[in-house]
Formats: sequence, C-alpha cells, structure tokens
Amino acid sequence: MSGKTSITRRLTLLFVTASSVVLLALGFVVASSVEQHFEQQDMEVLTGKMELARYALQTFKSQDDLAQISRVISDSLVGHHGLELIIFGSDQELMFATPKPHFPFDLMATLAANSPYRPMTWELGGQSYRGIAAELPTGISAHSKVVVAVALDIAHHQAFMRSFLQTLWIFVAGAAVLTGVLGWVAARRGLAPLRAMREQTLVVTAQQLSHRLPVESVPLELAELAQSLNDMLARLEEAFLRLSEFSSDIAHELRTPVSNLMTQTQVALSRARDADEYRGILESNAEEFERMARMIADMLLLAKAENGLVVPTRESVSLSAEVLALFDYYDAVAEEKGLRLAVEGDGQVSADRLMLRRALGNLLSNAVRHSTAHTTVRVRVHADQDAVSIGMENTGDGIAQEHLERVFDRFFRGDSSRQRSTEGTGLGLAITKSIVLAHGGTISVACLDKVTTFTIRLPRVP
Repeated sequence: MSGKTSITRRLTLLFVTASSVVLLALGFVVASSVEQHFEQQDMEVLTGKMELARYALQTFKSQDDLAQISRVISDSLVGHHGLELIIFGSDQELMFATPKPHFPFDLMATLAANSPYRPMTWELGGQSYRGIAAELPTGISAHSKVVVAVALDIAHHQAFMRSFLQTLWIFVAGAAVLTGVLGWVAARRGLAPLRAMREQTLVVTAQQLSHRLPVESVPLELAELAQSLNDMLARLEEAFLRLSEFSSDIAHELRTPVSNLMTQTQVALSRARDADEYRGILESNAEEFERMARMIADMLLLAKAENGLVVPTRESVSLSAEVLALFDYYDAVAEEKGLRLAVEGDGQVSADRLMLRRALGNLLSNAVRHSTAHTTVRVRVHADQDAVSIGMENTGDGIAQEHLERVFDRFFRGDSSRQRSTEGTGLGLAITKSIVLAHGGTISVACLDKVTTFTIRLPRVP
C-alpha cells in the first residue's frame, strides 16, 4: 500500500499543477504586456525629443548658432526627470550633452549608423537606460550630419517589474496551496461514493450474496460500475446456489447406493452363507457400483464441458444414419411397449460422431422410457440454409410448464415418483446440452397436449 498513490493525492497534485501553470502563464502574459507598454511610453518620449532635436539642428547654420540650439534643447528637457540627450559629431566631438550623461559613445555611433531609432537598453554607472540614436542632418550643408542619442532612466520601470514578479510568485504560491486544499476537499467529496460502495461490498459474504449496491443513489459516472458489480453478484449468487444444489444432489444421489451397499454387506456378514447367496449379493453390489461409476463419469464430463475442455473431433455425420443405428439399439425396448420408431428427413453436420450419438441416445432413451404404450416416437431432421434441426417427439405424461426451464439441470426429475424407479442418473439431459453447446448448437424443449418435443440445432457442414 505504501508504494501506491491514492486517487485523492493524484487529483490534488493535478489541481495544484494546473492552477500554477495557468497562473504563471497569465502572469507571464501580463508582465510582457506591461513591459511592452513601458517601452511604448518610453519610445513616445524618446522619438518626441529626437524630432525636437531634428528641428533644432535644421536651424544650425554655423558654430555661432550652437549656443542658441543648446539653450532650446535644454529648455525642452525641463521637467523630464531621467531624460538625457547628447549630440556629437563624426569625430565623436561632443557638441551638446545633458549634465552627467550615461552614454556608451561607440555603441551610440554604431546604433545610429546601423539601426537608427531602434530602442536599446544598457547599464552604466549602476543605472539602467533605454535609448535610441540616429544620424540627423544639420543646416550647414546637405552632407553635414551629427549623431543624436536620447535615453531615459528606466530604474523605476524595473523596480515596478521586480515588485510585480515578487507579488506574482507570492500569489501563485498562495493560490497553489489554496488550490491544493480545495482540490483535496473536492476529491475527497467526489470519491465519497466510492468509499460508500466499498462499505456496501463489505456486507457481501458467501452467506449474504443477495445484497445489491443502490444504483440510484450513486453519481451517474459510477452507476455503470455499480450495475456491473450487481450483475457480478447476481452471477455469483446463481453460481453459489447451483453449487449448493449440486452438492446436495450429489449427496442425495450417492447416499442411496452407498446405503444399499452397506446394508447388503452387513446382512451378508451377519451369518454364514453359501456361495450362491454370496454371488447374488456381489452381483447386486456390482450393479450399484456400475451405476455410481456412470454417475461419476457423467459428472466429470459435465465439469469438463463447463470449463471448455470438451473438444469434439469433427467429421461429416449423417443424422438419419445415426438415428437409425440408435433405433436398432432401442428396438427391443420399444417393441416391449408397443412403440413405433420413425425418422423423417436427413441432414449432414460436422460433429464428433460418438458424442453426437450419445446426445441423441439420451434423448431417445428418455422418449422411449416416458412414452405411452402403443404410440410413435418420431424423429424429424430438417436442413435449412444455415443449420440442421433434429426434433425428437414422443407422446406420454408430458412435462409441466414450470419444469421446462429446469429439465436440463443436473439431477432434475420433474416427477418425484421417478426418483429411484429408473436406471438413469439424472444427468442425461445435462450431458446432452453440454455436448450440443460444445458443437456450437442449441437445444430446447416444448410440451403441448402431452406431446414432448426436444429440438437440437447444429451448424451445417460448410
């Protein structure tokens, strides 16, 4: 358990990460917008002073006008704290400069020649500046140009951005903590139905499989899970019920022959007997042993069939030929009861011959055993496009409607008076169904006016 991460923790981390990323992205966008806004404001001031210098230099006709131009430019800079301006010639001779200028002359000359009016930032003297430079003509001649550089102290901008970023980090950290707490609470509340379902499942035991989860009280996202669990519980309950009934049926079916064997053996040992009497007792015991051996073999076959271990060895089989072969086997029994055996139609299927013969033999044995004397046991074979159907019909006591769904259950006998009156084990129809299913077919039963019909449908030979 220690190596696993809970869903609550995962959701909380997801909320914290998502909110932090969103807030950081938003802060980055806002910071970029503010920085761009500051740059635009600075450029408005810088380009305005550059145009003023351009206008003043147009009136520069001789060196005598330099003092007047300097006075005009100085007057225009009054009230602009942190604004600096220099003018120098091509030989870097300084013509005008504000007090204590902070310009890298080589950088300004290169910037003016290659990228005029392009904003540039630099640090000098512990201060940060943003400025532009350009070569401007003078009024002396068309080829007379000077370098003009204008710069602004952006320390207050940088202080604002540092304060903004510090506030942003504090806000993101606080928001992450708050989102984590809220996410944990939301995840706990959201997963509460799962914990409730867990508590409900703890009630389910082998003795209380009838308990079901309340589908109506869970959220829509968990309704399908709850319904699936209920369906699983229903299947388990049915399987446990069948297993319980099967165990009870086995005990009931084996109790009688074992009791008979014990009784006969104790009687035989109660006094001395001759050889003929012992032979009779042993023969009777052998019959009981044979019946028990058939029952065990049938139970093993059913267990294999339920686990998919019965794999038919397929070959092309003529159904009418198999039915006729079974008629020969049951002809003597049918003749004693005055029964007529008849087959109609034919069809070819791909099946295991021995397994199919056993399935049909079980049906025919039941039909002969439970038919009214002097009636007909009729087998109809009909082939259609996809499958071949075999219908076995007999007239007798019939099967009650409430028993039709259970006739293929193990050890089921609709008439309690037949429980021990026949030589059957009560597994014949269950085995027949397992054989049919192993071949990919279906089997059904119907009863109308004491006429019982078992119908098998098997895939045709391709």
